Amino acid sequence: MGFWDAIRGRRAPRQANLDALFGVPSAAITLETGLGIRATGVGSVCFRAAEGAAFAATQQDIESLLEADPRTPPVERTVDDFGFTWLVVRRDPADVAGLCTDLHAVNVLLEEQGFGPALLCSVVGFAGADGRTVGLVYLYKQGTFYPFAPAGPQQRDNLLEINVRDQLAGELPVEESLQRWLALWGAPGL
Repeated sequence: MGFWDAIRGRRAPRQANLDALFGVPSAAITLETGLGIRATGVGSVCFRAAEGAAFAATQQDIESLLEADPRTPPVERTVDDFGFTWLVVRRDPADVAGLCTDLHAVNVLLEEQGFGPALLCSVVGFAGADGRTVGLVYLYKQGTFYPFAPAGPQQRDNLLEINVRDQLAGELPVEESLQRWLALWGAPGL
């Protein structure tokens, strides 16, 4: 960042630290012991799809890479009501590390091919025995996590979100601004 940018009040954007996704397996243990919620084995990456052959080839490469292991189910691709594309990965719920590795690979491949600005977030799903669900959302552009707990149509379980935040404060970079805790209505796996 240059001198004139500093005078104009511009800040350099925070860089994503995709390796932060590898902190999720230990966070999953903390959530299970502290709040009784377990990983569901479902994770997803949300991005705005680009037009053109280069993006289509990159997306096909990602799906081929993730489906190379015959023990893993095929990658699902969905488009939400807002036009965002979600690549959904499923793993054994006990294999949170494998799930996070898959999500990391999707993010890195998109970033390496020049589609990093299209990345929005990655979500790892959790659920309690009582049926409550929560997604641990990684904001790509902020490099931070926040919990999103849907509690019905257009309703959130704010208490669960705050409890998850408090449990993970020392383990993951948690988003401090509640204004960035966006609702992901209809996100796959939640």
